[in-house]
Amino acid sequence: MEAKVFSVKGEEIKNITLSDDVFGTEVSEGSIYYAINNELANRRVGTASTKTRGEVRGSNAKPWRQKGTGHARSGDKKSPVWVGGGTIFGPRPRDYSYKMPRKMKRLAMKSILSLKVAQEKVKVVEDFTIESGKTKDLTGLLKGLVKDESTVLILKDDDKMLRRAGKNIPWLKFLTYSRLSAHTLFYGKNVLILETAIGNLNDFYAAE
Repeated sequence: MEAKVFSVKGEEIKNITLSDDVFGTEVSEGSIYYAINNELANRRVGTASTKTRGEVRGSNAKPWRQKGTGHARSGDKKSPVWVGGGTIFGPRPRDYSYKMPRKMKRLAMKSILSLKVAQEKVKVVEDFTIESGKTKDLTGLLKGLVKDESTVLILKDDDKMLRRAGKNIPWLKFLTYSRLSAHTLFYGKNVLILETAIGNLNDFYAAE
């Protein structure tokens, strides 16, 4: 599969080969669904907590005697039936994260990349960086490539200066070829991939 490579000015300069095993595979909607759910679950903090009747502060004494008062019998004021008492089956701190099979995760990433290519939302750009690390320089460069809408830029490596320049651009997200995010990639309206990152993706995901 061939794709056009654009300069930072938005001009077509040459063609590049996209691996059919990565960018032309059959889309697996199930793997995409599970990959996104897995990432969202792993992000959950799980710190919600309530106190049971054993943890609520208060006296253990009976508020009145068992019989003869006309009231319903009661054990103590920490009972869940009292205002200020403990909570029955309330949320407790827990870990929501879980591991997803490696092959299924790789299939999900290849499916999303193939889907974006089929939708013509992928654009390959010549390698560039922002040595100044200034947001103004990066926004000026991106004007010739994409609109001001949700965009994912896939890097060949962790370019700190480029990430610094894009830190204050709310519609721009950065990913490296070896650490893709199914959620970020799937919901990005545009996908920009650096030229070297294409070769890295071809090698990294075509292995299996």
